Amino acid sequence: MTDEATLIAALATVSDAKGRAAPPRFADGRASLILDVTGLDDVHRDLLQADVKRALLEVPGVTSVRIALTAERKGRKLIAVASGKGGVGKSTLSANLAIALARGGAKVGLIDADIYGPSQPRLMATEGMRPTSLNQKLEPVPTRFGVPMLSMGHLVKPGQAIAWRGPMAGNALGQLIDAEWGDCELLIIDLPPGTGDVQLSMMTKHKPVGAVIVSTPQDLALIDAVRAIDLFNQSGVPIIGLVENMSGYECPHCGEVSDPFGQGGAQAAAGTMDVPFLGRIPLDIAIRTASDAGDPPAAGNSPQGAAFTAIAAKVAAWIKEH
Repeated sequence: MTDEATLIAALATVSDAKGRAAPPRFADGRASLILDVTGLDDVHRDLLQADVKRALLEVPGVTSVRIALTAERKGRKLIAVASGKGGVGKSTLSANLAIALARGGAKVGLIDADIYGPSQPRLMATEGMRPTSLNQKLEPVPTRFGVPMLSMGHLVKPGQAIAWRGPMAGNALGQLIDAEWGDCELLIIDLPPGTGDVQLSMMTKHKPVGAVIVSTPQDLALIDAVRAIDLFNQSGVPIIGLVENMSGYECPHCGEVSDPFGQGGAQAAAGTMDVPFLGRIPLDIAIRTASDAGDPPAAGNSPQGAAFTAIAAKVAAWIKEH
């Protein structure tokens, strides 16, 4: 007579099923069980499923086997990097922030959610690369910085205009976020500038745990940064802090520091709005040339990279507390 104890004994012969197979049930010649395949790739999942089925079919009285697969979906924290307007260095900060966090030991992925103007492939030296698919989901493109990434720039031809309406852009963002991110625990999302459809889609379907706002010191940029902060506040997304980019320029010849965009405006605005101030990034040609070359400063030990690393440390501390 076939009973559950006999089926359990048969399962015990499959070493890889230990701790993964729930106690099987038997009725009318059919053995049924739930098999946890969390963390297994397609090949190992299929092998385990076949081994379990083979072992149970060898039990007298078992004529069929039904296996339900289950996997624990690992939660990931989404960090949005946003700005009220373009041209303030948001993408540069996103790339360097992701790299600095990864160098600090975090398992980080990077999403270029600037659907209409993707720039991360250039910044992360992945131009011309194409993502593959797994289980009908995109697989991120690897980078030499240890930060897997996805961008619309990987899916369209270089220079091709993306003329999509809001819902299409929102769906594209969903595919990037729901990709096969493996063991990534944190996703840095480089949002397009402004407060439009992509931002709203993310808030409703993929709510981040926090947001980093980037601005230059000048008043016009700060006005738009305030709008971005207000959008996140209305959506209940905490502001991790405000970054002042292009803050001060040191002449490479005489060493004199000038402030073409002003100085301290973002820090003052952060104090007024009771938002943490994360730090300043200088206006430095070395940052621009390294970024254009696909060699973000945070990947090295340069003085320029130190500014990004210091900001990443504050973001990491915030994440740990939340």
